[in-house]
Amino acid sequence: MEVPEPADRESVVGVTVPVPEPFAATIRDIRRDAGDPLAARIAPHITLVPPTAVPTDRLDSIKEHLADVARAHAPIDLRLSGAATFLPVSAVAYLKVIGGGDALRSLQQDIRNASGPLGAPLRFPFHPHVTLAHEVGQAALDAAMRAGAALDAAFVAGQMLLHTLNRDHCALLARIPLGGAAPA
Repeated sequence: MEVPEPADRESVVGVTVPVPEPFAATIRDIRRDAGDPLAARIAPHITLVPPTAVPTDRLDSIKEHLADVARAHAPIDLRLSGAATFLPVSAVAYLKVIGGGDALRSLQQDIRNASGPLGAPLRFPFHPHVTLAHEVGQAALDAAMRAGAALDAAFVAGQMLLHTLNRDHCALLARIPLGGAAPA
């Protein structure tokens, strides 16, 4: 995971949809078994906004923006099944989102609206997925894809999470429920 180095008075934030238990434990095990250095520190998730540097004094407006967006989006029926890789572009094995992808794309587009506080351009096009292994060798990527191929997870995503990040730590700033409830 590439985390930008924030300038003075900046924070690095990310927005994710968490994968619930018991699926999260299985994904953590796959990442750990692959030797992924982030397996213990990063909970399984679908990234809506990758690590992005923002002015620290805008964190409250970012929370408000996310709450506004979330009110317009119902909880999402998600299904994860099958594994793939981003090779040759990036050495990442991932679990495919085979159900709910269009709703995730709509949510992500509204979050990244050019007029909003998270409207920066993306390095890569949005492709909803759950990472199974990253920063590991080819044999470990292959093993993670084999293990992930056996996983079939269906759940309702009812929230998104706003995090602050640095190279060593990820801290939760807010749980933002989809469909209109107040943020926690």
